[in-house]
Amino acid sequence: MAPVAPLAELELTPHTGGRAPVQVAAIPELDLTRQKAGPDLPPQVVPDLELTRARDIGAVPVAPLLELDTGRAQDDGVRTAAPVGAVVCRYCRNVQADGLLCDRCGMRLPKARPAATAAAGAKRADDDDGWTNCTSCQTRVRRGRACSECGTRSQAEA
Repeated sequence: MAPVAPLAELELTPHTGGRAPVQVAAIPELDLTRQKAGPDLPPQVVPDLELTRARDIGAVPVAPLLELDTGRAQDDGVRTAAPVGAVVCRYCRNVQADGLLCDRCGMRLPKARPAATAAAGAKRADDDDGWTNCTSCQTRVRRGRACSECGTRSQAEA
């Protein structure tokens, strides 16, 4: 540590005894009574202040907005397909095949259904070992337990 030189224009006040009692005389003009504050004071009425309602502003003209469309568009029957397969993180553009959180930045990934296999709906050979797919995110999870990715509880074995 570098040595610190004291400034010549600063007064050095040594503290040798720690906290020493200081003799203080009361000022004769000072009133030593304390004014009441807070709940000790009585409530004061403000005659011009009405707290229950706003004043009457009279008749205000209300005109409907003619250009405002309150209806719905006609259904064309076209639906956007849910994304399948790999998911792209919208924050860091990392592409990953599965998971609820991005492996690179940790942000939540958009939900996507896993790609359909050739034997969709067919029972897998390893389904009898107590594992199943989560109904929300399709992560492998033990039956009757909460999913480690999204927290959805899986169905117990029937």
